[in-house]
This record gives sequence, C-alpha cells and structure tokens, in this order.
Amino acid sequence: MQELTPRQIVEELDRHIVGQNAAKRAVAIAMRNRWRRQRLEGDIRTEVAPKNILMIGPTGVGKTEIARRLAKLTNAPFVKVEATKYTEVGYYGRDVESMVRELVENAISLVHDQERKRVEEEANQRVEERLLDLLAPPPVEFQTQTDAPIEETAARHERTREKFRSMLREGALDSRRVEITVEQKAVPMMLTGMGFEQADFDLQGMFEKILPKQSSKRELSVNEAREVLFEQECEALINQDHVHSLAIQLAEDLGMIFVDEIDKVTASEGSRGADVSRQGVQRDLLPIVEGTTIQTRYGYVRTDHILFFAAGAFHKNSPSELMPELQGRFPIRVELQDLSKEDFERILREPKGALPKQYAALMETEGVELQFSEDAIEALASFAYQVNQSTQNIGARRLNTILERVLEEVSFEASDMPRGPFRIDAAYVREKLADISEDEDLSKFIL
Repeated sequence: MQELTPRQIVEELDRHIVGQNAAKRAVAIAMRNRWRRQRLEGDIRTEVAPKNILMIGPTGVGKTEIARRLAKLTNAPFVKVEATKYTEVGYYGRDVESMVRELVENAISLVHDQERKRVEEEANQRVEERLLDLLAPPPVEFQTQTDAPIEETAARHERTREKFRSMLREGALDSRRVEITVEQKAVPMMLTGMGFEQADFDLQGMFEKILPKQSSKRELSVNEAREVLFEQECEALINQDHVHSLAIQLAEDLGMIFVDEIDKVTASEGSRGADVSRQGVQRDLLPIVEGTTIQTRYGYVRTDHILFFAAGAFHKNSPSELMPELQGRFPIRVELQDLSKEDFERILREPKGALPKQYAALMETEGVELQFSEDAIEALASFAYQVNQSTQNIGARRLNTILERVLEEVSFEASDMPRGPFRIDAAYVREKLADISEDEDLSKFIL
C-alpha cells in the first residue's frame, strides 16, 4: 500500500474528478487510517475497524469514480456491485456473499501479477535454455575407436551452444522454426443453473485433477515459442497456494467493496411483494458489513476489515429508511453536490482524460487536429447544465451525449476531410444544438 497522506490522495483524485471535496477528504482519511492500522501491533490492531462510508448524491456526480480511482491509486483489491442485483427472492442469501468471492478473485489477479514480475528474470533464463536445447540439442553420447573423446565432443557442443546463445539474444534466430510440446487442460462440460455459479468448492479444479491433460506438439517460430515457453515457466515458478494465501490476506486487510444503488433496497413499513425481498437483502448485507467469515474456493475470508462504500441518490427516500443496524455500520456520511455550470466547464478542461482531449486524440488518428475554443467549452457546459435542469439530471454523463451530438458530423467526415486544424467554437456548438435544445420534448430523447 502506497504511503500517501490524505492531502496527497486528494490531490491525486483532483486530477481526475472535479469538485466533491467533502467526499474526497472522507475517503482520503479512511485510506490513511488503514495505513495507520497496518503499523499497529498486538490486540489493538484487531480492534480497529474501518469506518465505512455512505455517499449520497444524484447520478453522474462522481460517487463511483472516486472509489474506483482510489482503488487504482492504492493498488488494492476492489469490486463494484449493484445492490439491486440481489433483490430476487430466493437468491439473496448466497449471492450477497458472492461480492466477497469476487473481491478474492480480484486480489488473486493482483498478487499473481506481482509474483509474475518477481519470477520474470528466472523464467526468461529458463526459456533461453529450453530454446537452446531445441536449436542446438546435445549430441548422442556414444564412442567408438575412431570417434573423438567425449570431453572434446562436449566442449565442441558447448562452443556451438554459446554461439547460438549470442544469435538468440541478437534476434537472428527469431524466424527459425522449432517444435515444442504444449499442454492443454481438458475442459469439462459447464454446469449451469441455480446455485452452481456460487458453489463453495472448486468444481473446475476438481475436474482438472480427474481428467487427464492433453499434450500436443506444435511447430512455431522462435519468437512465438518464446512467449509460450515463458508462460509455462512462469506457471511452474509461481506457487499457486502461496498466491491464494497472500490474496486472501490482501483482500482481508486492504479490500474495498462498493455497493451502488443502496437506496433501491430500502422498503417502507408494511410493504409487500418485492419490498420484502429488498428488506431481506439488507438483512443479508448486515453480517458481511459487520464482519463475518465467508467460505471461498481458496479458503475462508474474514470481512471484519474490508472497507465498504455504499452509494445512492436517495431521491424518493432517505438513508434513515435503511435498517438501523445497517445505518450504524456506515458511520461516515457524505453528501455529493449537484454539478453547476462552472463544474461542467472544469470537467471539460481540467481532468487528465477530459472528453475534449479524448476526442482530439481520436481525430488526430485521421490527421484532423481538433481545437476547442474557450467559448466552445463554456457553451457546451451551458447546454449540459440547462438540459440537466429541464429534463432528468444525469450529471456529468450529459456531456457525453452533448459532445457526441456536436461532433457527429466531424466524426463521420473525418476520414475525407483535409488534414489540418479544425476549430470548434461557440457558434459551431450553438448551430449543432440549437434546434434540439429549443424543443424540450425532442431534447428529452436526443440529449
């Protein structure tokens, strides 16, 4: 885990997300507290629990993006799930636990990549030796009265091998063909249906142990064979049990789970039908957020120190309608604000991957240099803000719709346009959006 201070975390988030300072401060403090906990010893370390965060705000203001960028920044296991996925009656008991299983799979991927980098040098050395064995195989060891001594034959072979080694490293042998053995795992019939996708045992692994491995010989160029052999050597050098053990520990200590649309599983008193199912989802979420032990195919995982983010718009209800026990497990509440016209302008200008920069990079592949003037940025922001106010407010996602409409003709004609700069100004933006924005009914469907 990177040793970033809360201020540094906020600065990194500012590079991608505009505004929402309160939410950024809250998640920065939560992450720093995890770093602090790692440095505690004894019983107090076990007692320090993460402070889960409830984000309240309309769609498109940055709730998911903050959590996603945070996970990428800290290189921590992260999964995003929709609370509405678990509302079906009869599924919610085990399905809710599946979010922890997904987190472990994510952690295994992270640890495997780290282990792969660790063994990369040794794997390359092994690959080189195996390729030399194929290109310059050792001589058959027999001797007659007229043959040269075995020592002389071995020395001559070693000199030949070293010459091939130099040629191999220089790339002179990349096009030469070699024959290698490739193992293919037998693929069993896929079992589908209720419950199979959440099986606690490793059904795939069990079949792999029972069914025989199939080997086949393939003739490849040295360049292609190097990649295949490298994968084989990496798998041979990586201890999978060690990877699983590290991954479970990583998920328990640094894992983050983002539960979106939490407001969709609230239910009012006396409700029937689907609302009963939603209340059941909350009951099943509660032990996982509180801290419990989940069985996975790689071992048991404790959720006591997994950091949970919950997010919802809460348009038609409020956080107080959640179960009191669940409310208590999200002590930090942050309200994200609606985006203003100034926020839209900053979103178009400041982030590292701002939409105008993305479109400019795409058009550059066609030889068209797309240029946005300052008044064009202001006009785009103004249109996005107005449409959000007059129709459904979808936050920053409105900019995608606006820009696609404005640049539709350029995107279509770019391959036939003359190479060089193409300037987008406020007049061009108004020309492309005027008819649609004036007709409110039409803008509801198109923008």
